[in-house]
Amino acid sequence: MRAEISASTVDGNALAGLLSGLWEGDVTAMVGVCGGCGSAAPLAETVVEIDEAAAIVRCRSCTHTLFTVLRDVSSVRLVIGRLRELGRA
Repeated sequence: MRAEISASTVDGNALAGLLSGLWEGDVTAMVGVCGGCGSAAPLAETVVEIDEAAAIVRCRSCTHTLFTVLRDVSSVRLVIGRLRELGRA
């Protein structure tokens, strides 16, 4: 997704609906560890660039792409980037 066509930049709370079919419970409370800078934070604190086809989830500390959510009418796919760990707090 190029910045000039990105629909919006939001916080990680936007992931709640996108990932609800993949995990039970509040996914925004899950803690991710960035493989780039080592920062650990809840997914709610990430920066998300989102449009109708994808959501790019970035580390708020160093802006590395943690993962990308690709979606269409029939599926949701998760492409892992620099996300080193993901777990419940």
